[in-house]
Amino acid sequence: MASKTLTPFRKKLKTPLIKNKITVLQINLGKRCNLACTHCHVEASPKRTEELTPEICNQLIELIHRYPQIQTVDLTGGAPEMNYGFKPLVEASRLTDKEVIVRSNLTLYFESGFEDLPDYFAKHQVRVVASLPCYLEDNVDKMRGKGVYNDSIRAIQWLNQLGYGRNLDLILDLVYNPPLPFSEKFSLAPDQAKLEQDYKMFLKEQFDIDFNQLFTITNLPIGRTKFHLQRTKVYAPYLGFLERNFNSDTVEYLMCRNELSIDYRGNVYDCDFNQMEEVPAKSRTGEPLTVGKLLDVGSLDVIDEIRTASYCYGCTAGCGSSCGGALI
Repeated sequence: MASKTLTPFRKKLKTPLIKNKITVLQINLGKRCNLACTHCHVEASPKRTEELTPEICNQLIELIHRYPQIQTVDLTGGAPEMNYGFKPLVEASRLTDKEVIVRSNLTLYFESGFEDLPDYFAKHQVRVVASLPCYLEDNVDKMRGKGVYNDSIRAIQWLNQLGYGRNLDLILDLVYNPPLPFSEKFSLAPDQAKLEQDYKMFLKEQFDIDFNQLFTITNLPIGRTKFHLQRTKVYAPYLGFLERNFNSDTVEYLMCRNELSIDYRGNVYDCDFNQMEEVPAKSRTGEPLTVGKLLDVGSLDVIDEIRTASYCYGCTAGCGSSCGGALI
């Protein structure tokens, strides 16, 4: 339906979207999660069982050891900490002096068997990027489940006590997602710098909480967000809204330019969103890539052109959006 009126994203660009040198490895360890958030583009939940295998984990560790050009290993899920291979990947990355990011939902620290996570993060100086889609309780619980806000606040206070958000080598960032729309009254994420100050003021006054940065991330129309938009009959209008707000200045800074996204099966994608939509990255000869093929070829830089789709408008609307927040 949307394709009849929507300009194909590739035609919006003045030149093809070319891959730069790879410096970021983002790994989705699996679909297992203790939450089932309404906006989750991964469609993770406690009922999902897909996760990394020992074979793929070993290949990833070899990749991390082999390529010093990788500066950051970004671990996501699901709840990445729940899935096989999490700690081996953290330790391999830190051993090779790479930054490690964990995309944490915070509430997992109170689940049996995961109480050691905050101390483990601090020991290995893991950068925690945590979802807190609003600083108000009602909005968070509507998106993520009843009681999630209070558990998140407790978890952040725990991290603060360990030095996160307060010591220079223990980084804690929070992530804002806009509420899902129920009508055609769409809006982009608020100004990131201004919203960060609002978060910091409220959380400090109410809970004595400190954190480093706030990342504002657009809800891309994939996964559960796409299902919601389709149920409320605003999927095509939402894509049109994103296209109308296309900002060519964001293209230079898109996260897909310098990262590889890898799933729990070892398949390679240009970004996490292409991974969820099963749009694999392709080599210069046109074949889909895997971790095994990257090891065989002996290079990470084997992709010329990034594959795009209509949801790419979500990353280029307004100030742009990425796993690191606004782009400009």
